[in-house]
Amino acid sequence: MRTITNPTQSEWQKELARPVQKMKDIQKIVKPIMRKVSRQGDKALKKFALEYDHVEIDNLLVSRDEINEAYEQVDESLKSAIQQAKVNIEKFHKAQQTEDLSMEVMEGVTCMRRSVPIQKVGLYIPGGTAPLFSTVLMLGIPANIAGCEEIVLCTPPNKEGKIHPAILYTANLIGIDKIVKAGGAQAIAALTYGTESVPQVAKIFGPGNQYVTAAKQLATKKGIAIDMPAGPSEVLVYADESAVPAFVAADLLSQAEHGIDSQVILVATASKVAKKTLKEVDKQLAKLPRKDIAKKALENSIAVVMGNQEKAIALINDYAPEHLIINVANEDEVVANIVNAGSVFIGNFTPESAGDYASGTNHTLPTYGFARNYSGVSLDSFVKKITYQKITEKGLQNLGPTIEVMAGNELLDAHKNAVSIRLKYLKEK
Repeated sequence: MRTITNPTQSEWQKELARPVQKMKDIQKIVKPIMRKVSRQGDKALKKFALEYDHVEIDNLLVSRDEINEAYEQVDESLKSAIQQAKVNIEKFHKAQQTEDLSMEVMEGVTCMRRSVPIQKVGLYIPGGTAPLFSTVLMLGIPANIAGCEEIVLCTPPNKEGKIHPAILYTANLIGIDKIVKAGGAQAIAALTYGTESVPQVAKIFGPGNQYVTAAKQLATKKGIAIDMPAGPSEVLVYADESAVPAFVAADLLSQAEHGIDSQVILVATASKVAKKTLKEVDKQLAKLPRKDIAKKALENSIAVVMGNQEKAIALINDYAPEHLIINVANEDEVVANIVNAGSVFIGNFTPESAGDYASGTNHTLPTYGFARNYSGVSLDSFVKKITYQKITEKGLQNLGPTIEVMAGNELLDAHKNAVSIRLKYLKEK
């Protein structure tokens, strides 16, 4: 990681630039995959499994026997950990449920709103360099709480045609039994168009590599919703002398090990804070099994020394990190001024990995600066808000003249007449 000191606002964008995503080039590769799946269905999925995953798949759907076998393969300590995480995630997401809203806005005019689950949702679970069984919890639990009628999970098989047992165990634990052995852009295509084995869904969720991201963006052009635009994983840590350098370094490395295109940012209040932290980064990096990946990611990363708190907060909001860790003495003041972040972690004893796994919040978050205008996945992501209105005779008499004046001034006479004809009927009644 390189270090810069007190960059001007005009330098922020350049200095903190994320790794470039050449989405147009990637889409040129992804579009033919999408077309082939739309035309050939399961046949294309099997062909791509052979081409990309190097495995011959007979049955794309995971069988009950495979799920039962996976149960026996998962260590009891991991089962217990997954179950504890499930409890916390369920608690927090159930608390997000809202009651139906109904109110009389004026005499005789009642407006209502209620949440309705999206009927069919697709969950994409990466299974490449790291099988993300935790993402099964993060997506499957709110989908269940919301009441989605059909939940389809896609995840790539290994070279034996198997799905990682922890993914199968977790899916079964929360009641997902339609699991498809398909990864990459072809899995997103299957959820977009539907195949003989994979139902078409209304919304697609889940992280993935650049090909998955490109496929999700293309899916939106076919009328399928997605959770959010996405890029490589990232974290920004804001630290002062009250922060423990070893903790900060560990948090930076926890994101760096995600992938070579991940980015980690340290914003330090003083140069000695940055120096102590970077020394710890080097020390801990040497011991990581995924150190080669993390080392590459650190090449995209930077430490910024920013002594002025107001400017530091402005920089953080400008960057809009996916994960933001606040490790400063006056944490409450700083947190209150954060407006652009996917999820915020407060204090020395709140590692980012807590949110990744088991604290209860969701780890599916906006990256690549999309925290400026997108929220992370929550219960709301799996529902639609439908509004209703009911107007009585008295209500129309009260409200009708207002509608007539507004419609008339917009020169929409049919709109006006829809009210006028009713008012005339009531007058003659």
